[in-house]
Amino acid sequence: MEPDNPTLLSVSQLQVAFADFDEATGSSHWREVVHDVSFKLNKQRTLALVGESGSGKSVSALSILQLFSPGSVKLGGQIAWRGESLLDMPARARALRGQDVGFIFQEPMTSLNPVHMIEKQLNEIQLLHQNINKLQASRRSAELLDWVGIKDPKARLKSYPHQLSGGQRQRVMIAMALANQPELLIADEPTTALDVTIQKQVIELLQKLQKEAKLAILFISHDLNLVRHLADDVVVMYQGRSIECQPSQALFANPLQDYTRELLRSTELEPPKPPPTQTTIMRTEQLKVWFPIKRGLLQRVVDHVKAVEPINLELAAGYTYGIVGESGSGKTTLGMSLIRLIDSEGLITYQGQNINAFDRKQLRPLRRELQVVFQDPYASLSPRMNIAQILAEGLWIHGEQLGMPSQRSQAQAWIDQRILQVLEQVELAPAMLERHPHEFSGGQRQRIAVARAMILEPKLVVLDEPTSALDRTIQRQLVELLLKIQQDTQVTYVFISHDLTVVRAMSHYTYVMQNGVVVERGSTEALFQNPQHAYTQELLQSALFTQQT
Repeated sequence: MEPDNPTLLSVSQLQVAFADFDEATGSSHWREVVHDVSFKLNKQRTLALVGESGSGKSVSALSILQLFSPGSVKLGGQIAWRGESLLDMPARARALRGQDVGFIFQEPMTSLNPVHMIEKQLNEIQLLHQNINKLQASRRSAELLDWVGIKDPKARLKSYPHQLSGGQRQRVMIAMALANQPELLIADEPTTALDVTIQKQVIELLQKLQKEAKLAILFISHDLNLVRHLADDVVVMYQGRSIECQPSQALFANPLQDYTRELLRSTELEPPKPPPTQTTIMRTEQLKVWFPIKRGLLQRVVDHVKAVEPINLELAAGYTYGIVGESGSGKTTLGMSLIRLIDSEGLITYQGQNINAFDRKQLRPLRRELQVVFQDPYASLSPRMNIAQILAEGLWIHGEQLGMPSQRSQAQAWIDQRILQVLEQVELAPAMLERHPHEFSGGQRQRIAVARAMILEPKLVVLDEPTSALDRTIQRQLVELLLKIQQDTQVTYVFISHDLTVVRAMSHYTYVMQNGVVVERGSTEALFQNPQHAYTQELLQSALFTQQT
C-alpha cells in the first residue's frame, strides 16, 4: 500500500559539468559546477533550495528534467522520479515536462516567445498535453490569468510579452506552469519580479494548490523570509554542494553550519544616514507620462494610458529616493522619464537646465551623468560582447570627461585599470572578463550591470529593481556598496523596488505609487512607522506577511 506522502523526487550525489571551449587552444574541457547535491521531496511537501548566486540551485533544478542543450552538459549521480531513474532514461525526463512537472523560470522575458501573443503560448502547453480544442484552451487560459491575479485577462491574452510589466510576465509564467495540474511544481525565484502584495497572493495561491491538488513544490529562492513562510524543508547550497538539510523550523531556530548562520544574518539591514547638507540636483514640475491609444485606419488617438499623472519632485545630491508600488503602477515609467529615456510632458530641471527641452544631441553629454541599472540584466547586456567589452564601451564614448588619455594605447591601459577597480567594487573576479553574459548567474549579471553604470561616475542613477535577482547576502553587499559609493561621490539614487526591506535600507525618502499617482510621500522611517494612506498600509501589511516566522 502506498504511503500518504511517498517520495516523488530523489536526488543523490548529483554532479553537473558544463562543456567549456577554449578559443585560444581550440580545445574543450568539462567545468564542474555542481559537485554533490542530495535531497528528497515527498508528495504534498515544499522543499526550498537556498544559497548565494552561483551556488548551483537553478542548475540542480534544471538537471531534473535535463533542460540543457544536447551535448553541453554531463550529468552524474542519481535522479529518480517515483523510484524510476531519469538519468538512465532521458526520454522519460522529457515526458514529464509540462505534464507531471511544471517549471516557473527565473527570467520570464527570456522564457516567453516575443513574437507570439500570450494566448497562443498559454494555449500551446494545454493543447500539447490535453485532449481539448483551441476554444476550450482559450477559455481556460483566461481563467488561468484571472487566477494568478492579472486584471482584464481576456484583453491580456491578446498582448505580447513586451506589452506586460515584469510582474505580469512572471504571473503568465506561473499560469503556464499550473495549466496542466502537475504533481510537482519547480519554482525558480517565482516572486522575484513581483511586488509584496502579489507575493502574498502567490504564496497563498501555492499553499492553496498544495492542499487541493496534493502538490509538491521545489522552491528556489534567495528570499529567506519567503522560504521561512512557505517551506517544510530547506536545503542550503554552497559552491555546488548541499551542506545542510533540515526541516524549516529547525533550520531557522538552530542552523548547524556557519554559512547558514551568515545567510540568516544577511537579512538584517540598517536604514541609511542622511548626508550633512542638501543641494538640489533635479526638480520636476507637473511631470506626466501619457501614452496615446491609437485605433482605426488612420491611427487616430482615441484615449491615453495615464502611466504617470502630474507630479512634482525635488531630488538632492547624495540622497536616495525609493519608489514603491504594485506592478504597472508607473514606478519604472517615472524613473525612465527623469533621465529622458521616455518622453514626458512638464519640466525636468537638472542642474539648472530644463533637459526635457533638450534634443538628442544636447542630451548626449549628459548620458554619462544620468545612468540606469535596468530590471532585467539578461536583456540589457549584449549577448555578443564579453564583460570587458561591455564595461569599456561607455568609457570609449565618455572617457574624455573622466580624463582618459587621448593616445589610444594609453587610453586602453587607463580603461583596463578602471575596469579592474569597478570589478573589485562589485566583487567579481578579473578572470570573468572574457566571459559572456549567458555564462553568469542572474545575480552575477546584475552586478555587471551595476558596474557598467558606476564606472562612468554618474551624478544620478535610476536603479530599477537592482536587487530583485540577488540572494540576501549579495543584496546586503550591494546595498552596502551602493551606500558607500553614495557617501564617497554624493551620487543621487532613484531606487525602484517592490522589496520593502531593501527600500527601507536604501532610501532616505519614499514615494508610494498607485495607478500612476503618488498617493503618499515622506521620509522613509516616518512612512514605514506611520503610513497614512490605505494603500501604503496594505503594502506594509503584505510585507509583514512574508516575514512572519
